[in-house]
Amino acid sequence: QVQLVESGGGLVQAGDSLRLSCAGSGRSFSSYAMGWFRQAPGKEREFLGGISSSGQNTYYAGSVKGRVTISRDNVKNLVYLQMDRLKPEDTADYTCAASHWSTVQAKSEFYDYWGQGTQVTVSS
Repeated sequence: QVQLVESGGGLVQAGDSLRLSCAGSGRSFSSYAMGWFRQAPGKEREFLGGISSSGQNTYYAGSVKGRVTISRDNVKNLVYLQMDRLKPEDTADYTCAASHWSTVQAKSEFYDYWGQGTQVTVSS
């Protein structure tokens, strides 16, 4: 099993950049593909992107492609979500998740472990 803890959220201005971190613990962290999701009040959870277990491959949702970069450091058991040119509509609770698959999965049902989330608020 894996435990995940996000950090780095906060209040930022539109156009700003922010990097979120996801710290993992538990065995075989490096064998899990990792994904980032967000959920705004009253809305469905949205897949943002993910990274394969090795870090070799990344995949991004079209809604954030070009503004988001996901990376990982398997030595430190960390996954990052770099967000640039933030918009007010990016305001949401951001969570990381781990999948037993080694390749990136775009659906929530393929993820087995979830963090508690970190709030990002973007003001205009």
